Amino acid sequence: MANRPANAGAHSAGPQGPAAAPPPVHHQDYPRRSQPGRRRQPADPKALAWVPYLIVLAGAIAGLVYAAWHGTGYGGRGAGVVGGALLVAAVARLVLPPRYAGLLAARSKAQDVATFAVLGVAVLAVAVSLP
Repeated sequence: MANRPANAGAHSAGPQGPAAAPPPVHHQDYPRRSQPGRRRQPADPKALAWVPYLIVLAGAIAGLVYAAWHGTGYGGRGAGVVGGALLVAAVARLVLPPRYAGLLAARSKAQDVATFAVLGVAVLAVAVSLP
């Protein structure tokens, strides 16, 4: 009797007779299959928010791999690529709206841009000082 109200007894017939059945439930909230004449929905912003992050991550990894692969003589060039990737992150955070910035958006826009820019310039300064 899980579907009965708590105050309903064994006989729920009232003065008008037995209780009426509940109305049927229509599942209007279920997603419908795509129809041939309908336009496709635009891409999900959550999926597109990964793109700038992955570009910056790929640049940082490329710089580290370049420095490690070619040895200590090329550490400056690898650090330069990492610094460039951080500056790309600063520009992406500055230009993109918050819903597309994804994982690059951790704090306010000004703090994120300043942090990426300062770190990028610092790593580039180290890259210039290395042989």
